[in-house]
Amino acid sequence: MTAAAAISLIPASVHRPRSRFFAKRSFQGRSGFRVVAVLAEEGGGKLERKNSWEAIFDVDDPRPRQPPYKGQFIDANQALEVARFDIQYCDWRARNDLLSIMLLHEKVVEVLNPLAREFKSIGTMKKELAELQEELSQAHRQVHISEARVGAALEKLAFVESLVNDKLLQEKDTREADSDVSVLSPSTSSPSQSSDKMTKQFRRKALNVSGPVQPYHPNLKNFWYPVAFSKDMKEDSMIPIDCFEEPWVLFRGKDGKPGCVQNTCAHRACPLHLGSVNEGRIQCPYHGWEYSTDGKCEKMPSTKMVNVKIKSLPCFEHEGMVWIWPGSDPPTSTLPSLLPPAGFQIHAEIVIELPVEHGLLLDNLLDLAHAPFTHTSTFAKGWAVPSLVKFLTPSSGLQGYWDPYPIDMEFRPPCMVLSTIGISKPGKLEGQNTKECSTHLHQLHVCIPSSRQKTRLLYRMSLDFAPQLKHLPFMQILWRYFADKVLNEDLRLVLGQQDRMVQGANVWNLPVSYDKLGIRYRLWREALERGVDQLPFTK
Repeated sequence: MTAAAAISLIPASVHRPRSRFFAKRSFQGRSGFRVVAVLAEEGGGKLERKNSWEAIFDVDDPRPRQPPYKGQFIDANQALEVARFDIQYCDWRARNDLLSIMLLHEKVVEVLNPLAREFKSIGTMKKELAELQEELSQAHRQVHISEARVGAALEKLAFVESLVNDKLLQEKDTREADSDVSVLSPSTSSPSQSSDKMTKQFRRKALNVSGPVQPYHPNLKNFWYPVAFSKDMKEDSMIPIDCFEEPWVLFRGKDGKPGCVQNTCAHRACPLHLGSVNEGRIQCPYHGWEYSTDGKCEKMPSTKMVNVKIKSLPCFEHEGMVWIWPGSDPPTSTLPSLLPPAGFQIHAEIVIELPVEHGLLLDNLLDLAHAPFTHTSTFAKGWAVPSLVKFLTPSSGLQGYWDPYPIDMEFRPPCMVLSTIGISKPGKLEGQNTKECSTHLHQLHVCIPSSRQKTRLLYRMSLDFAPQLKHLPFMQILWRYFADKVLNEDLRLVLGQQDRMVQGANVWNLPVSYDKLGIRYRLWREALERGVDQLPFTK
């Protein structure tokens, strides 16, 4: 039974900004149904007969599984369901074709079974093998046809989704005060025309992220940066770090408070972290000069004492992390809280050095739509690929939630990503929002710009269930293994991006709706470098 399904995409106009979406079916044959489109303006709820209908694609339609849209008008989501139905049917056909090949191979094995040869003549075996060979050839041809059908069906679905996204979803998001799902526009209800002009200015320029990484703007340095976990800083230990192309070393002073000084001795430029901590002072391994947490040299063995001081940074310990202020402006008096929500317990704190620019890593962390394609051997193994992924945000702010995944996410300047993941079933994170899930995983990622090609990543993982896991031996090793495995799946892709970017490719060339949070991060960063205090979508 062939049905002709008609889809009308009515674009918004100046005089009539609202549009409608129609689809209907009429029966003609048995092979399937055809989806056609017509462009028309809304008028009295009916389509003008003079409008010409243009075929978009055909849909294979087996009788037992056809969707129940017989002649009535359907909405946009139902039209997408029609396209998804085509993929489901093509997938079913392909699986049956593969099954046919497997069964034929089993028959070949039976014919060649040495235990059965004595009961068959050579002529009989030749005849059976010739027949099976012909059947296998037909089955292989059918598999190639099914493969082409699946590819065509995926292209159909992508085409319909692009039509729906471009023509309809923007209107829905406008009604929900989420108008910047069109990717590049912050809120369309900006308070003034000047705000709209500023938004358009950023829209034109901020998405050209290409070429070698430029030196970091001084404004990006005027923030508190968490650079280490408190548990890793023992009384006699040192932690060397790079931050904005400069080497530093962390250690605890006589009072137990952390300090951060330049990781270069004033005498002969020897790296201080190669030395040791002696009575709250860091000692150079070359000639034993000792520096306090404020950078003052307090001891010079084998020579007369002179007044020497190396550079130091404001350093503070807060909520289990050590923070530094690398900027030239006076540091702010408050530090942001990065603790997990109430009811969560911290299970792992991991530090990883990655050979990528920190902006590219933030782009990756702020994007969840890549998970079912990239993380196929870790947390996203077995995830279905949704036909539409959205990130929904309020008209202001740098946070929101993913749909259909139950994940809340926030970018917190200058380099932090916080996410809460609702776990409904092991290995399956879809179909619910975070509030409907009984168990949750909270993650903190801090991406410190060590240099233009290197990032120091601080990762903290917390759970609101299974508190006993904290006390199991070797759990830290296990969490580290999983973290490395997930990051390695991302790393090969981001390293490829970085290589292409340095050669001139734009890594933000074609943003789409699920890129919203990443784009807001890029717009925030560009505004910071331009000296703009606030964008329309920031608080």
